[in-house]
Amino acid sequence: MTDHDRSAESLAPASGIDVLSDMLHTVRLTGAMLFLAETSTPWMAWAPPAESFRPVVLPAAQHLISLHIVAHGGCWAGLMGAPPERLETGDVLVIPHGDAYFLADPPEAEPIYSHEEAVSFFRDMAAGKLPPTVFQGSGGPGKAQIICGFLGCDLRPFNPMLSALPRVFRVRPATAATDGMPHLVEFALRELRENRSGGQVVKLRMAELLFVDVMRRYLEALPYGQTGWLAGLRDPLVARAMALLHNAPAHSWTLDALAERVATSRSVLAERFVQLIGQPPIQYLRELRMQRACRLLAEDGAKVVSVAVAVGFESEAAFSRAFKKSVGLSPDSWRRQRAS
Repeated sequence: MTDHDRSAESLAPASGIDVLSDMLHTVRLTGAMLFLAETSTPWMAWAPPAESFRPVVLPAAQHLISLHIVAHGGCWAGLMGAPPERLETGDVLVIPHGDAYFLADPPEAEPIYSHEEAVSFFRDMAAGKLPPTVFQGSGGPGKAQIICGFLGCDLRPFNPMLSALPRVFRVRPATAATDGMPHLVEFALRELRENRSGGQVVKLRMAELLFVDVMRRYLEALPYGQTGWLAGLRDPLVARAMALLHNAPAHSWTLDALAERVATSRSVLAERFVQLIGQPPIQYLRELRMQRACRLLAEDGAKVVSVAVAVGFESEAAFSRAFKKSVGLSPDSWRRQRAS
């Protein structure tokens, strides 16, 4: 078996569930907006910290992620105050933690709008008040097309995927002929250029699809030896244990039962899980249950007792105590706060 075969085997969903997909669903990944920037040198675009415009873009989300895909051409990009790096056609820049950042060509180009104007732009773009293509620059010879996407998700009580990501990262174009990103980019470009019925919904779903594909590519490119939640998906032993927990979070798992199902000893499983994920399997399960409970309370309008059963508690009282310990509020108080 080659290294590529082992990598593919470790990334394959175990126990009938795709852990990455399940986590993205559990943290309520939601498209916020998608637009196209047509640029010509010199130009500079920047975004303030995401928390400054999240309330006017997607107030129901706790957090905003941004990604920028260079469809054609190139530019410079980076976090505000940090050295820029060059992006070329096919590169993707992701800012997962909401830092202020910029894109420019040349890198020393100056901004031409204020913080307030930036927030106003994002508010109007998310509301559909602006055309999906924006033009920036002074008509110089250096031209680029950049797809800009923003997504909302839950940050608390448990988003280990987000915690495992750096402040900013770049994903290079894949070399495999089966890579789906070029097709997604071309489809997104058509949707952004054409005013078709249902376009707003398509653009939001496209933002989600593009982000998921970027995360798959980032995961596949992770070097062996790294730690963190995403690295756990690359480890066959930990990945199988995570899949079992995600597949049946309401089950009364014990470390012994989990180790038996993945065909290893409890000490080996516990050590490997802590080494990669940063916490023991049963603690991971407790936090996963609370995040699932938050999603059910926020989206489904289910009764608290039903949520308690769905995430593995035998009584509403026990669930409420555990939820308040994790989140800081009772389930009813948390739901009222989110609704407001």
